[in-house]
Amino acid sequence: MQIFRLLKHILSGPWRVHLAFPIPSLKAIEEAITASETSHLGEIRFVVEAALDFGDLLQGITPRQRAIDVFSQYRVWDTEHNTGVLIYLLLADRDVEIVADRGIHDRVGDAVWAQICRHMEAQFRVGQFKSGVIDGIAQITVELQQHFPASASENPNEISNAPLLL
Repeated sequence: MQIFRLLKHILSGPWRVHLAFPIPSLKAIEEAITASETSHLGEIRFVVEAALDFGDLLQGITPRQRAIDVFSQYRVWDTEHNTGVLIYLLLADRDVEIVADRGIHDRVGDAVWAQICRHMEAQFRVGQFKSGVIDGIAQITVELQQHFPASASENPNEISNAPLLL
């Protein structure tokens, strides 16, 4: 285990999340998700976690592994069209992971998700947390509109649009 990573996680806490994402930013992200979901059948969930717990760090859990756990734990996969998309930010590592349900992942490859993640991470490195997330949502929206455009008759909101802070 890397000592530097361990220290970053130990020194990170909920206060860091609130510093990066004050209430107005969280509201703007929720509004961006709500607006996005009117144009496609996908369901977007944004989750930010301050740091991994000590046990996960000792086990060497990667941000990707944790994102997959969160995707499952919060049932982002549980949508009618299998179009749930998780945007997971592990703030201590400044690492973004996108986990997409099989319906959308089969049509959008890993390279697209990785490019969106790297773009968001670049914005986070310069302190642009709100705009980084909103830009990422916009890029995901383009993919979802292309592959799962909204139905005129049915487009239920199946997953909460509010950002989840862990």
